[in-house]
Amino acid sequence: MAQRRPTLMDPPIEELLDKVDSKFTLVALSAKRARQINSYYNQLGEGLGVVVPPQVTSVSGKPLTIAFEEVAAAKATFHRPDPEELAAEGEAGAGVDGAAPAISAVIDPGAATVPADADDEPGPGA
Repeated sequence: MAQRRPTLMDPPIEELLDKVDSKFTLVALSAKRARQINSYYNQLGEGLGVVVPPQVTSVSGKPLTIAFEEVAAAKATFHRPDPEELAAEGEAGAGVDGAAPAISAVIDPGAATVPADADDEPGPGA
């Protein structure tokens, strides 16, 4: 078996890219999950329990590192809606401006789907 070269990034970016279909998806999924983890830590004292807690044990306390570790462990995955789902949501009133979510983060235990924010979509120049 080939020995892995030590890097500063753990999990390695190559391992993360194997779990998603593109670099953009990795960035969007990790950023969305990191915001959810940050929200979880911020609401701990309030007892709301709305956001799913981190799903992996991590030595790092940084939300983005925890999100990357969840992606590597396949605890956080993505769901890209079909055009039929987008049309159904559009008819039911998907949002204020009619923008449909570009990606959803799916957390493994309980399979809770969290819709993407309108600001997660790439702009016209992307």
